Amino acid sequence: MACVQINIDKQKLPNGLYVVATPLGNLKDITLRALETLASVDYIWCEDKRISVRLLQAYGIKTKLFAYHEHNSAEEMPNILSKLAEGLSLALISDAGTPLISDPGLRLITECRAHGYRLFPIPGCSAPITALCVAGLATNRFLFEGFLPNKKMKKISVIDDLKNIDATLIFFESPKRLLASLETIAEILPDRQVTVARELTKIYEEVITLPASEIYQLFKQRVRIKGEIVLMIGPPTSQGERSQAEIDAALTQALEKMRVKEAATFVADQLGLPKKSLYQRALEIK
Repeated sequence: MACVQINIDKQKLPNGLYVVATPLGNLKDITLRALETLASVDYIWCEDKRISVRLLQAYGIKTKLFAYHEHNSAEEMPNILSKLAEGLSLALISDAGTPLISDPGLRLITECRAHGYRLFPIPGCSAPITALCVAGLATNRFLFEGFLPNKKMKKISVIDDLKNIDATLIFFESPKRLLASLETIAEILPDRQVTVARELTKIYEEVITLPASEIYQLFKQRVRIKGEIVLMIGPPTSQGERSQAEIDAALTQALEKMRVKEAATFVADQLGLPKKSLYQRALEIK
């Protein structure tokens, strides 16, 4: 992709680790501060050098790249910490978006904080927020849950535990697992609004919001599903669903006359909701 030619002034940066957000796909989505940082640090650690080198080459940045990912983090972390001990400035980037959002890096950040090294966030693209702003789902409250489990029963358990939260639920999903996840959501919440945001910022960008049963049927007809995916489930606003406030009110009233287990069972039968999640909520209220 041809990028706008930008004069990047290298700066002498303070010692520390710079956590830099990079584009999701469109290289023009990089910030000026991110470019300046990547050009100015002594070294950059990334997930996959084959991917990150494209960004650096597009803007003529020659900073040396090293790989840091889940398979080599244990052996690579001492190298990063030793460079910081020498007083150097380093950058951490992911393949796309903001580092540490379902990416490796938390242990590195924890170690840097423990050793007293400065950490500098360089903000930019984030796939969950990018998808949320065009999905047409509630944005006043949302919950990011990373990847759904692969096995169906665990997936059902997660969705069942989260479905009554009065917030938009955001997940990452792979193309190979998307259809199975949509099928499970459609079985549990057939009328709930669901969004599939695919290939964000790229040529074949697609953001579709439909009831769960309809979006499952739509993607079931696809011969092949490609691209990075953000999967979202809207909050319980459809007719027949219960808001968290309504559930809490029913539990509070029941707890005035019953023990926790009895109250959870009573409200579950009354509202047609799973006893397990109501029992946990009743414990919190009690």
